[in-house]
Amino acid sequence: SCIYGLGSPSDYVEMLVHLKKGDWVDRDDVLRQLVDVQYTRNEVEKTPGTFRVRGDRTLKEVSSEAKFDVKFLFLNAFRYRHSNTETWLGDCLLELDASTNSNGKRFEINGSKTGGGFLVEANAEEKELPGCVMTFAYWNPDFLQQERLLNPQSGEYLDVEVEELGSQSINVRGESVAAQAFRVSAKEMELKLWYSDRGDWLALESIAKGGRIIRYELT
Repeated sequence: SCIYGLGSPSDYVEMLVHLKKGDWVDRDDVLRQLVDVQYTRNEVEKTPGTFRVRGDRTLKEVSSEAKFDVKFLFLNAFRYRHSNTETWLGDCLLELDASTNSNGKRFEINGSKTGGGFLVEANAEEKELPGCVMTFAYWNPDFLQQERLLNPQSGEYLDVEVEELGSQSINVRGESVAAQAFRVSAKEMELKLWYSDRGDWLALESIAKGGRIIRYELT
């Protein structure tokens, strides 16, 4: 660098941030040092000269897994496996990695935030979505305010309808509690959800093929 007049080697040595495995360091001190040597914080894109902070109050990583089998006369009539990891910044999806096997029909869905949108790859086909996208993230009641949602199983960006069903009593952890109920409909999907008055998720029911009801609830 000094050959091209960009500064002396000693200047660049002073711009190093020294970290050793096993050392205890203050996170905020490290962040300040990175900023001092001209790094910038970027929670969206991983590019040279930037850093990303995990554990921020607004940055969440949510993982889910579902497995069930439908048996008929002791034989498997239907088999379902689904795993999904989502990274969120506030109410906007940053990354998505989902894998589904629905009775032999496989889906591989990956997505990531780009400069101006959200790029989804569904079974090797790419499409660009708006910059702030939400999935059917029922743990966050703000998803009920959306007109379109990304289906992490198929990669489809679906029009949704949300219907308020009013106050209902449901059993949670063996006790009857008051809850606000909602119905969410999209394409061939129908969900019924219950939240506490504070907005905490309590339970969910979905209607599977054949009219079977699958229920998840807080335990």
